[in-house]
Amino acid sequence: MAEPEQDIGEKPAVRIQNPKENDFIEIELKRQELSYQNLLKVSCCELGINPEQVEKIRKLPNTLLRKDNDIRRLQDSQEVELILMKNGSSGLTEYIPSLTERPCYNSKAAKMTY
Repeated sequence: MAEPEQDIGEKPAVRIQNPKENDFIEIELKRQELSYQNLLKVSCCELGINPEQVEKIRKLPNTLLRKDNDIRRLQDSQEVELILMKNGSSGLTEYIPSLTERPCYNSKAAKMTY
C-alpha cells in the first residue's frame, strides 16, 4: 500500500559553498516538515556544522531561500548551498576538511529521526 502523499518527502541535495569541494549530499525531509528551520537543522547536522555559522541558504544557481514557502517549492534533488559567515578570526570559511580528513560515517545523522 502506498504512503499518503503528505508523508512523501523531498530530497534536496545540499553542500557548503566551497570552491575546493563541489559534491552534494542528499537529505530527506517529510513534506509536512518542509520549513526553513528544519532544512537548516538537518543540513547542518548532516554536514557537521553549527547552524549559527550559516549566513544564507541558496538554491542554485542564484536564488536565496528566505522563508518556509521557498523551501516548500524545492523539488527532489534540487541543489541547495549553505553560505557560511565570513569571520576573519575563525578561519571557518578557509578550512573545510575533505572527505579523507573526516570520517565518512556521521553518527549524529544515524541517530537523527526525520
